[in-house]
Amino acid sequence: CEKEPSSNMWIYILLGNMLRGIGETPITPLGISYLDDFAKEEDVPVYVACLHTIAMLGPMFGFLLGSLCAKLYVDIGFVDLGSITITPQDSRWVGAWWLGFLIGGATSFLAAIPFCFLPKSLKKTEEANNDKTSYGLLENMGTTRKTIPPAKPKPRKCQLIYPFLSDFCTSLKKVLSNRMYFTLLCCSLLQFSSFIGFLTYKPKYMEQQYGQSTSKSNFLIGLTSLPPVGIGIFLGGLIMKKYKMSIIGATKFAFTMSFLAYIATLLHFFVGCENHVVAGMTVSYE
Repeated sequence: CEKEPSSNMWIYILLGNMLRGIGETPITPLGISYLDDFAKEEDVPVYVACLHTIAMLGPMFGFLLGSLCAKLYVDIGFVDLGSITITPQDSRWVGAWWLGFLIGGATSFLAAIPFCFLPKSLKKTEEANNDKTSYGLLENMGTTRKTIPPAKPKPRKCQLIYPFLSDFCTSLKKVLSNRMYFTLLCCSLLQFSSFIGFLTYKPKYMEQQYGQSTSKSNFLIGLTSLPPVGIGIFLGGLIMKKYKMSIIGATKFAFTMSFLAYIATLLHFFVGCENHVVAGMTVSYE
């Protein structure tokens, strides 16, 4: 009681999540670029929709896996489960939260193996030469190379880093000055902020207000919240392909659907239960 127990395990969780984030980062931008280069123009919305739909299935299976792990005691494999006298309904129960990391990590490793067989370059040399834009760029590069004098001292590392930072700031300024992209970026930030808060606090809300266990709350959210989003993404891709929407048409379509979705989400304010009767908090002791 004099000294609280401390653990450094959170450092490993932090480093593991950082490595996972580094590995996940290239998938979306490079994957969409890969589809955009190799697929037909009218098929790209469907393929991108499939990519995002599959990405939504991951959290769904994650919630279902979390529901299963929450039913298992945290020290499974290290203690005799027959000696455990509490149940998952007990407030002192701690589920095997760590088991999901092992299963998810092994699955991610197996899923990463096929990426090793993708081609090193997105376009073949013949296709790049036939492309007018690429061909013109190659010509300009060739002309530039001819005009540069051959003898040039080798630059230092600091000289290499500074042009990179300068080019990066210039590119970032151009991207953020694009009004349509900047508006889409702000809209995405608002959407993800609300969606993350929704997923984070809804399980606890279901536990407190509806008296559900942690396992059942995760199961219900994984089954009811995420599959409709995945289905909607896939249907949106099909609609864009069928009507061959332009950027303006897609923007109007996205705005209309998002507006209707937020109107429907307002119905959550009318759903709820009365607070639990707690002596001294919600009611008097008498």
